[in-house]
Amino acid sequence: MHLPTRFGNLGYTYRRPSVVIFKGGKYQVWQPGLHLQTAVGGHFQGRITITNPQPPSHQQQPAPKRGKLARALGRLAFFVMLIPICGVTSFLLWQRYQQWQTTAVAPHLNPIERLYLYNYLLTHEPQLAQAAGRNSVPIVFTITPGETASAIAANLVAAGALTDRQLFLNYLRYYGLDWQLEAGEFTLSPYLTVPQLAQTLTAAYARDVELRFLEGWRSEEMARYLATTTPAQIDAAAFSAIVRRQTHFDLSPYPFLVALPAEASLEGYLFPDTYRVPQDADAAYLVDAMLRNFDRRVDPAMRQQFGAQGLTLHQAVTLASIVEREAVVAEERPLIAGVFYNRLALGMRLETDPTVQYALGYQADSDSWWKSPLTLNDLRADSPYNTYLVTGLPPGPIANPGLSSLRAVANPTPSSYLFFVVDCTAVTPGAHVFSVTFEEHLANVQRCR
Repeated sequence: MHLPTRFGNLGYTYRRPSVVIFKGGKYQVWQPGLHLQTAVGGHFQGRITITNPQPPSHQQQPAPKRGKLARALGRLAFFVMLIPICGVTSFLLWQRYQQWQTTAVAPHLNPIERLYLYNYLLTHEPQLAQAAGRNSVPIVFTITPGETASAIAANLVAAGALTDRQLFLNYLRYYGLDWQLEAGEFTLSPYLTVPQLAQTLTAAYARDVELRFLEGWRSEEMARYLATTTPAQIDAAAFSAIVRRQTHFDLSPYPFLVALPAEASLEGYLFPDTYRVPQDADAAYLVDAMLRNFDRRVDPAMRQQFGAQGLTLHQAVTLASIVEREAVVAEERPLIAGVFYNRLALGMRLETDPTVQYALGYQADSDSWWKSPLTLNDLRADSPYNTYLVTGLPPGPIANPGLSSLRAVANPTPSSYLFFVVDCTAVTPGAHVFSVTFEEHLANVQRCR
């Protein structure tokens, strides 16, 4: 509180703020060094007592009682609103506690570790529902005997099958799966979540099935192999129906098949290889794996090389299937491909036996899809695949070629040869002898009769 600027009729002028105590009807001022100036300019310092004071007009008045009532009602409303909020929160916490208590977790976890891992996984629920890795195609992943969960997680990250190593390890730890990881080889889908990935790699998950399809097999031979081995849930008849396009199978995920003729089957594009499939794989799963493998192996560079040779992808696969059936010695494939290019360039018929064999189909007497030897009547078989009668390439592949034959068509060996026949005098079984003229070719044929 400050003194008034003048004190009644005393004639004293106030120069600076001072501490004032209003007590017993009097103002009492105490301030060491207080200076008051009289009207005549005199100075002194000390204590002043003023009698019959007039309280300053701006002295604060007591707060109205209505303000206290409003504050009390506000506090009451706050506590009333807090009661249902606390009730809902308690209910949700109780539900979480019940879920935590009933979840099947590793029995060796102590309560603190269990609570920590539970809350960790709870806060990472969105990540647990997403794909665990960054791959776009299935991969084969190997666990060697004795590998720890930490080492396996690191290998999964390196293979692109996992992005969050700690989330995977905490999930394994919480559910007690870290000691159940099995040694072996697993086919990992690119769409597996962390829980699915953990389940796939543990003993509780059925082992993968290994399938081996040979280069040069036609689709019927593949179907026969499936009927004999009955792997997983793959039905041989369903496989054949998909290959022949007799049942619905979406080809849109495979851009390289966009120009496939409507009447054409998938023959030639079922890439021969070793496949590992899960126990629940069906025919569609297998066909998808084969087509994706083809798309990966026959890369854009190879397709450009086909184009440089004047062939579409379908024509190149068709020619590669013929090379696959003709060649026995791998080193001869580019040379055989070059012979066929030479004949096509000259407008000559290919006159290759495997195309006739494909047209004739299954031979019950020999239990084979490739009749041998062929007769003169066989060479007259009426079929668009019979290259003894039809000029140019057949309508489509006659088998499923391997990578070596596809590369041979992409990079043929240049030569002047137009003919070849099996060399019966060669040290290497299945080797051929090549010739430029028809007369040389006939001489080579006669020598082996």
